[in-house]
Amino acid sequence: MKIHFKPWGWYKDLYEGPGYKLKIINIKEGEQLSLQSHKYRSEVWNTVSGQGEFFIKGVWCIARIGNCMKVPVNTIHRAKGGPGGLMFVEIQFGEKLSEDDIQRLEDDYGRVLSSE
Repeated sequence: MKIHFKPWGWYKDLYEGPGYKLKIINIKEGEQLSLQSHKYRSEVWNTVSGQGEFFIKGVWCIARIGNCMKVPVNTIHRAKGGPGGLMFVEIQFGEKLSEDDIQRLEDDYGRVLSSE
């Protein structure tokens, strides 16, 4: 499985089937994903290591090991790595499960008009 390195950390696709995809996401300490939404997919995030924060539906919440957060379709969201970084499993559900379904609203790395 290929690791995809990004300015905020990395992700790896773990498994994919009809209508779902599993990936692991690792966000470096002090870094964050784009403020984004998805038109075609929902997501479930389950924290497996480290600490950080999730921003979902306008609210920041602490990402603790074992926490499970739902991100419905068209919901603005992002994740941020805390001390030591944050690792979580992302399960995507939907008709289109590709990186070009990222609609960026803000981005620390100048990628608002591109795909992650």
